[in-house]
Amino acid sequence: MAEPAAVPGNRRHRGQAVNRPEVDVVIVGGGPVGLFLAILALQDGLRVRVYEARTTRSSHSRAIGIHPPGMAALEATGVSAQLAAEGVQIRTGSARMRDTELVSLSFAKTSTAYPYVLALPQERTESVLQARLEEFDPQALRRGHRVTALHDDGSGVSVAGTNAAGGFTVQASWVVAADGARSSVRGLLGIRASGKLLRDSYLMGDFPDNTGDGPVGVLYLEPEGIVESFPLPGGKRRWVAHTRTLQSDADAKDLARLVAERTGRAPDAAASTMFSAFPVRTTALKRLVHGRTVLIGDAAHEVSPIGGQGMTLGWVDAAELAPLLTAAVRGTDVGLAAFDRRRRRAAAVASAQARLNMALGRPLPAPLMRARNRVLAGLFRSRTLSDAVARRFTMQ
Repeated sequence: MAEPAAVPGNRRHRGQAVNRPEVDVVIVGGGPVGLFLAILALQDGLRVRVYEARTTRSSHSRAIGIHPPGMAALEATGVSAQLAAEGVQIRTGSARMRDTELVSLSFAKTSTAYPYVLALPQERTESVLQARLEEFDPQALRRGHRVTALHDDGSGVSVAGTNAAGGFTVQASWVVAADGARSSVRGLLGIRASGKLLRDSYLMGDFPDNTGDGPVGVLYLEPEGIVESFPLPGGKRRWVAHTRTLQSDADAKDLARLVAERTGRAPDAAASTMFSAFPVRTTALKRLVHGRTVLIGDAAHEVSPIGGQGMTLGWVDAAELAPLLTAAVRGTDVGLAAFDRRRRRAAAVASAQARLNMALGRPLPAPLMRARNRVLAGLFRSRTLSDAVARRFTMQ
């Protein structure tokens, strides 16, 4: 398949006025990636609209991890310090079998500025980003606006959709799809995504933290499947347990029971504040750039939430794309082929890491699990290997 071609911006010819659409960039999707890109574009002086189909922000999300490259990217928006102060800084990871520690990973050497993975619920991250966006343009984010049609004539994109008033249309120089794994823009463009439903499924929930583990992220490598445990602000802890099949009718009590059976820990099911059962799907596109529409984040490459790298991956997409959009709008010919290749390659690496994480967490007969865990514990006595794995887990 041909690489994305260089796309010209609006040029001013001698004696001729620039024909500039009413909006420079339309961003479809008002989640963390769309909000982040909108802030960058507004800071560069571009006119931006963000169309979000939901009328309110969802409080039910899987994403809690912000990795060092994500924190570094967020510096450009001025919110890194606030997020770092509100979240839990996970500087150490521990792999255990019941109460026996097998491996301890320090993230101290993974980043000089951010030697941790920040744990903060996505809802709060989005709130902070939206507040920052509104400082630049209170009208940029349009909730309850669903994009239903796109027409690219080579010099701009006509965007149409529905809202509470009936409908809307706008002319834009560029469109960016940041509308998640079930991207409607992909459908409008007729893009076939190569996706796969994996055999892994999980139960996930947030409970009061009664473990005494503090800011340590813990993986329990158990015969019946992995159990993950991560600290959250407000004295909470997120628990994630592998299940052999999708348990769509399960509840917080079922998750608490699994955690207790496998780890000896006993979350208080009655005090759970969030619960979800989910399978794992991966999606990858052969191209991210389609004329004047660019797909980023989960709309471009859905990776397993195990490892929590998807949100940071989307932010880095946006950070790389933002200056290219600014240059194109201002009249510079922009080659997006290199951007397309780099971001697809980064997504492939993150997806491979997530698949490895899932493979390590699948059930094994108890004798095999114990033998494998002894081998892992022996290997990780090498500080070189331990530091390399820590860098990989933190997307360095």
